[in-house]
Amino acid sequence: MLEGIYLALDKLFGPLVMNAHPMWVVTISGAILGGFFTLVNHFLIDQEKMKRLQKMSKEFQKEWKEAQKAKDEKKLRKLQQKQMELLKLQNEVMKDSMFKPMLFTMPIFFIFFGWMRRWYVETAIVKSPFNFFLFDLFHGFYHSSLQANELGYIGWYILTSMAVGQVLRKLLDSV
Repeated sequence: MLEGIYLALDKLFGPLVMNAHPMWVVTISGAILGGFFTLVNHFLIDQEKMKRLQKMSKEFQKEWKEAQKAKDEKKLRKLQQKQMELLKLQNEVMKDSMFKPMLFTMPIFFIFFGWMRRWYVETAIVKSPFNFFLFDLFHGFYHSSLQANELGYIGWYILTSMAVGQVLRKLLDSV
């Protein structure tokens, strides 16, 4: 089944992969998928609920610090009950924010990386003029034989998709 999907992706994107530099292919892919995954998260997660939880957590932390500073044992016991309710709500929000988007994005993610592996396994996508510790970190994830100054498709994809995702999240929060 995956082979059929990979062949369809080859037909669709093969000319781009064959004619463009690998850095541009992975950069464009990272930007598109990073933006797509960020939008999926934004629309599937209840943003108001997340903001309300963050506000409640900040208020709780403030109250807790004040009660500790005042050494108010009665207030601390009352806040422990409030903390249990807050943890229950945090677990519910965490489940919603992780499970729903992951069901949708993980298959796309695994199909994409399986397909990209066929083209760029052990290919240096980006080279640095010096050994960069971050590149070594990425090499450790997938036991790469690339040099310490080279970054493969997984590392470059992660960097580009994270950058696009951060910018898009900031834009979506300001709207």
